[in-house]
Amino acid sequence: AETAAGDYPENAVKTMHDVCLETEKNPIAKISHHRLHEHFKGIDETIAMSTMYAANHLGVKVIAALTETGKTAMWMSRMSSNISIYAMSDNVETLRKVTLYRGVYPCGIEKSSANDWSQVNETVIETLIKKEVVENGNLVVLTKGMYKDKSGGTNMMKILRVGDANY
Repeated sequence: AETAAGDYPENAVKTMHDVCLETEKNPIAKISHHRLHEHFKGIDETIAMSTMYAANHLGVKVIAALTETGKTAMWMSRMSSNISIYAMSDNVETLRKVTLYRGVYPCGIEKSSANDWSQVNETVIETLIKKEVVENGNLVVLTKGMYKDKSGGTNMMKILRVGDANY
């Protein structure tokens, strides 16, 4: 058995990469009953759990979480789901951290884009279209907070349909 430390490390890593890509193409969907009877400690945790519940029961394509620290994405990653979560932030440290969470993908977004409340929903959808993860008609759940630059400030969830005139 070849390993990344063996004679052909590039081939071993490429094979692992190919296996991961194929596995992600065929997710096992299951509806989670995770923490249904527990109380949540904060608004951000409640929004995260509500997002996962809605996404798993509505046929959502992806979840986009505008985040300062990645905490909302972390809460969401704890629930089993086949729905990709895009943690969107201008904070490089946060983008690095979220790569450790199951099903969460880092997505850089400019601070000016994230702070323009009249355009933020449209910016999120445009970013996901550019990444080729959504197309017209797909549903996206967006989480964000009213208090920009504040940790634990996620207090909103919105369901958007790609291609709608008004986000």
